[in-house]
Amino acid sequence: MTQQSDTRYWHPFSAMGRVNGNEFVVARGEGSRVWDVDGREYLDATAGLWFCSVGHGRREIADAAAAQMTRLAAHHTFGDEANPVVLELCERIVALSPLTDGAVFLGSGGSEGVDSAGKIARRYWSLRGRPEKTMIVSRDLAYHGMNAYGTSLAGIAANREGFGPMMESTQVAWHDPAALEALLAEHADHVAAFIGEPVIGAGGVVPPPEGYWPEIARICKAHDVLLIQDEVICGFGRLGEWFGCQRYGVEPDMIVFAKGVTSGYLPLGGVIASARVREPFWAEDAPVFRHGYTYSGHAAVCAAGLANLDIMEREDLVARVRALEPVLAELVAPLAELPGVSDVRVAGLLAGFELDPALTAQRPGLADEAMLAIRKHGVITRGLRGAAVQMSPPFTTTEDELAGMVEGMGAGLREAVGALVA
Repeated sequence: MTQQSDTRYWHPFSAMGRVNGNEFVVARGEGSRVWDVDGREYLDATAGLWFCSVGHGRREIADAAAAQMTRLAAHHTFGDEANPVVLELCERIVALSPLTDGAVFLGSGGSEGVDSAGKIARRYWSLRGRPEKTMIVSRDLAYHGMNAYGTSLAGIAANREGFGPMMESTQVAWHDPAALEALLAEHADHVAAFIGEPVIGAGGVVPPPEGYWPEIARICKAHDVLLIQDEVICGFGRLGEWFGCQRYGVEPDMIVFAKGVTSGYLPLGGVIASARVREPFWAEDAPVFRHGYTYSGHAAVCAAGLANLDIMEREDLVARVRALEPVLAELVAPLAELPGVSDVRVAGLLAGFELDPALTAQRPGLADEAMLAIRKHGVITRGLRGAAVQMSPPFTTTEDELAGMVEGMGAGLREAVGALVA
C-alpha cells in the first residue's frame, strides 16, 4: 500500500527506486496476526523477521521494559560497571545453553554478535601466542548479518557484491565436511574459526545432512579451530531445543544469538563464549579487550529479555515447537507438488519453499513476486536469496493459523509461479 509519494526512510535490503511511494505499512500486531494502516489483517508467517517467538502484543514484555526505564533505562557497562538486570539475564542465558560455564558478551543484534565472535576468536588465538590464526571459514548459502565480518563471511554472493573484502575469510560447500577438512589440512595454522548456522536460514531454510554437525565438530577439534554456531535464527527455541546445536548434538566454542532472546521487542544480541574461550580473557594479567558497544548490557533491553524468557518457560514454548513441527511438515508437504516448486524443507518451526532453478534463472525477481502474491492472500512471507520463500511463525501460532498460512502460501505460489509453467 502507499503511505506517501516520497519516503524519507531508507529501507534495508531494498531497491528504493521501487519501494519509494509503494510501502507496505504495518500498524499493529497481536499474536500471529498483524494489520496494515488500512486495517487489513494478515497472518505473519515470518514472526517479524524470524524473531517474534512469543507473538505480537505481549504487554508483559512492554511493562517490564517500561518499569526498568523508570528505575534505570540505561547506563554503560564498560570496565567494571554493570546493572542488576544484565547480570541476571547473562546468568540465565548461560544456564539455558550447553555452555554452562560460559560467559556472555552483549550487543544490539545478530550482526554485532557475529563481529564480536570473529574478534573474540582472533583475539583468543593472539592471547594463546598464535596471532597468525586470523582466517574465519564459513559456508556457501550462509548469512551472518551485514556488519563487516558478516558481509565478508556471507555465502550469499549478492550480499558481498559491491563492498569488497573486509576481512580474511573463505567459504566451503554448505553440506560437505570433507571440503572443510581438506581446507584445514592445508591451512589450519592460519584458521581461527569455522562459523555456521545449525539450519541455514536466509540462504533458504536448509537443514544439515545427517551427521553433518558432529563431523564438523570433530574436524574443528582435530585441527585446533574454534567452532562458532550462528544461532541468531535457530537459538531460543526455533528448532525445538533452546539452541540448535543441542538438536544436532554438538557443543561449540561460541554461540551467536539475537532475535528470539527478546522476541524482537527490543534489539539485543550477543555471544556465549565457552569456558575454553573465556579463560585467557579472565586471567588476572589479561589485557583489556578493546571491543564493545554503547548499548552493550542496556538495562531496559535486558529487562525485556528476562520477561520474554519468563513467557517462554511458563508457556513451555520450546516443547510447543517440537509438537508443532510434524503438524507443519504435514501441512506443507503437498506444496512440494505445485508446479514450479522444486523442494519443501522443514526443521522445527522453519519451512522453506524452493523455486525451480530454471524459473528463477529465467526470472530473477520471481521469489519476490511470489512474496507479493502470497501477501495478497493475507499471509506475510519473504523471498530468500532470490530462490525460495519462507515460513517462521511465532511459537504461539495455532494449528488453524498454521493451516491458514500454508493455504495462503499455496494460493500465492500458484498465482506467481504456477502461471509461468502452465
